Amino acid sequence: MKHIIASLSILLSMALQAQSTTEVVYLSGRDNRSTVEWDFFCSAGRNSGQWHKIVVPSCWEQQGFGCYDFGRAYFTNGDNFRFADETGIYKTSFEVPKSWGNKRVQIVFDGVMTDARVTINGVMAGDTHQGAFYQFRYDITDKIKTGINTLEVAVSKMSDNHSVNRAERYADYWIFGGIHRPVYLEVLPQEFIQRMAIAAEADGSFHARVYPGNVAAERQVVVRIRDHQGQLVGESMASVPAGAQVVDVKGMVKNPRLWSAETPNLYRAEVSLLARGKTLHSLNETIGFRTIEVRPRDGIYVNGTKVKMKGINRHVFWPETGRTVNADVDLMDVKLIKEMNMNAVRCSHYPPGKDFLNICDSLGLYVIDELAGWQDAYDTPVGRKLVKEMIAHDVNHPSIIFWSNGNEGGHNRELEPDYQLWDHSSRVLIRAHHRPGNELNGIDCNHYEDYYSTRAILEKGDNVYMPTEFLHCQDDGGGGAGLRDFWELMWQSPMSGGGFLWVFADEAVVRTDMHNHIDVNGVNANDGVVGPHRQKEGSFYAIREIFTPVKINMSKLPAPFNGTVAVENRYHFTNLNQCRFVVELVNFQHPDSRLSGSLVMKTHTVASPDVAPVAHGELNLNLPADWPSYDAIRLKSYDPRGMLVAEWTWKTRETLAMVMPSQTRVAKPGVAFGDSAGYVSLKAAGMALIISKATGLLEKIDTDWDYDLQFGNGPIPAGGQAVLKKLTHFADGDNHVVETTFDGVLQSARWTMMPNGWVKLDYQYSQNDSALFAGISFTYPESNAMYAKWLGKGPVRVWKNRTTGGTLDVWQSIYNNTQTGSAPWIYPEFKGYFADVAWMELSTAEGKVLVVAEQDDLYVRLFDFYALTDKNPHPSLPAGNLSFLDAIPPIGTKMATGLSRKTERLGPDSERNAPLGTVKRTLWFYFGERPADK
Repeated sequence: MKHIIASLSILLSMALQAQSTTEVVYLSGRDNRSTVEWDFFCSAGRNSGQWHKIVVPSCWEQQGFGCYDFGRAYFTNGDNFRFADETGIYKTSFEVPKSWGNKRVQIVFDGVMTDARVTINGVMAGDTHQGAFYQFRYDITDKIKTGINTLEVAVSKMSDNHSVNRAERYADYWIFGGIHRPVYLEVLPQEFIQRMAIAAEADGSFHARVYPGNVAAERQVVVRIRDHQGQLVGESMASVPAGAQVVDVKGMVKNPRLWSAETPNLYRAEVSLLARGKTLHSLNETIGFRTIEVRPRDGIYVNGTKVKMKGINRHVFWPETGRTVNADVDLMDVKLIKEMNMNAVRCSHYPPGKDFLNICDSLGLYVIDELAGWQDAYDTPVGRKLVKEMIAHDVNHPSIIFWSNGNEGGHNRELEPDYQLWDHSSRVLIRAHHRPGNELNGIDCNHYEDYYSTRAILEKGDNVYMPTEFLHCQDDGGGGAGLRDFWELMWQSPMSGGGFLWVFADEAVVRTDMHNHIDVNGVNANDGVVGPHRQKEGSFYAIREIFTPVKINMSKLPAPFNGTVAVENRYHFTNLNQCRFVVELVNFQHPDSRLSGSLVMKTHTVASPDVAPVAHGELNLNLPADWPSYDAIRLKSYDPRGMLVAEWTWKTRETLAMVMPSQTRVAKPGVAFGDSAGYVSLKAAGMALIISKATGLLEKIDTDWDYDLQFGNGPIPAGGQAVLKKLTHFADGDNHVVETTFDGVLQSARWTMMPNGWVKLDYQYSQNDSALFAGISFTYPESNAMYAKWLGKGPVRVWKNRTTGGTLDVWQSIYNNTQTGSAPWIYPEFKGYFADVAWMELSTAEGKVLVVAEQDDLYVRLFDFYALTDKNPHPSLPAGNLSFLDAIPPIGTKMATGLSRKTERLGPDSERNAPLGTVKRTLWFYFGERPADK
């Protein structure tokens, strides 16, 4: 067995520090990047039956041991299902120097799945610990010796306590085994402070509950509060009787800078145990001054201000290492949540590591910290221990404003008094649930109500309504789809506390038993708005726009435009004069450019308007006189910390004026009209339209270069029929026209060929019924598609109930066949509906097809694609596989199933399209060679 020896140089360095601080000696690594090898024996499954090495911390399945299980399988197979039940035996050793002879030593485990039996030098350290996500410790002072000591940990993946399994293992997520968080020694003086819980309120009062250990005589405890500059701003002291186990210390800080998600102001609390003025031991904790209230039939208040949660659920997870992560992963997740303009996160369905909470404290997120319990609860004896461990570990984080006593069916109400026993602050206890009747402390957290039932609850309910799960994000549904309706309802309703989407990331595990294949367990774990490695899906961008605290509703420039924009402040604590606004005048890249994006021609910062929180005002863009000569105005808004929170782009010129001069071939005399058996043709500039006399449809594009373009079979109506009535042709100056009329939804189509290679299509159709989609379609072999480039909203695809989130610009996407929520998570998806397309160029193996929309508000559908794989089917697709549309369908969610939970129940945006009546449009086409053929 390899010995893990604590370096004497490190220990000597520690000894030079003030003896009043706690020495920490790691026996494991600190995260999934800095691990330490221990000896390991697995009882069953892969690599079992003999001793190996394993890195600690880790989940042993990810290190090639044991078997994989997804907890939800229990619900599919009931009592006939048996989870893998390996036991892992860990061994390592550590050295105790002579200098520890007068010290107390504790061994600390930040998290072990699931039952942990710890022995030191063959002697049990204490009772077997049960519960996977909680920090626990043993005092091993009387079990260690100077020199080499042996540590052995027997870990049972399944608990001997059935309630622990039902709370933690029979759940809708991957379940693992192992020492998945760090292990370390704490070396303390004989008299010490074990921990403290400090309630720091918005009025500046603080109340520290200090838990001393082994106090031999009367002592004193002093609590000092320091600000972010290290200045002492508050101090208070209390006596500690001999043998005392808890001491209360109260004090006051004048005019503290308050903590909120928008203003994450932090202080340091220094707690010291004194003997006649000499410091025996001290602890430091980061705190924040804030007060949480739930006012009955009113709302959730932070520091006296009503707030609404813009939240999401989050698992602790990384594909290669399971539940073992690192601070950079935690930081990335908080930054992504903040980037979506969210202000809250629910730790589902178990407490996270300390790094994540530290980052929530410092960057600003409201946190629900949750006792594990997916659909069932811990029994009372075990549950009481775990409530205490969770709160002892997390209580001083100002970001935590709610405790959750388990999820959905996992509530043991006998545990609820224990939360106030260990946390004396103003935090609120809730029950995260999906059944009526589980309201607590004035908050109803009922899950997955549709829009109309949510509206009824907000209008008629007796409690503040804050769903801790809604709009399930599986595949490409939910998340941003339908959110605009929900959020406007929540924002406007006095009884709404906001809500939490399900869920942040697809929980896909790299299977070491399947050649590192990445597995989402069918349709069970692909629930995120980002992929497993945090790839951004379409809903990410939609959520970001919907939740923006700087709200501008102007979708197009009015005529005339005086440069003033109406703006709404949806911050709770921030005046817009604390934000920064930047105006850019841009020119878009042309289709013939090899580049995407736009060129910023001029930029300036404008005066930020004085608009108070939740108020309305105006923003003057201070535009130069020549602004109409540029393609667009782009406005960007930055928060007080410099983070981009929103941007808007408005076209200033017509699309044809921007595009038409950029694409022409040498004009040849006139346009040649051809008439042969079954077809007519229009030919100019090296290419010909081939139109069927029988159907009136374009069949294909013949060219004088190497490849013909198989673009054709259109225009046909996206829905409904069109039967040819008449086909005529005639010259129109230098141009030539083929005109067709139809019976059915499509009424007419007029093709105009021009000598320079441009083709104009004028068409008219009638949509007199509600429909999923409306417009025209063509077909093209998808296998020939290479990439698309377009001026429009991007970079992601849209749905009727998720049109938000895109930025107007020139985008480019390489062909992929991504199924949202599944490997290989290549985003943005190439296929789908794309919004506000001014022009799009499809590059293919045969050549290029450029389409320019003369009118605004065009949707383009690219090929066949699917968004939902679970119970609710994907919406029907239009005819053909290349469509130009005025209306597109909404998408449902995993939870929008059944007669009462259809997609249209997600709100007005999710209903079928209203009749459009008669629609007239003009599209311009330019068919080009492949670059290699030029």
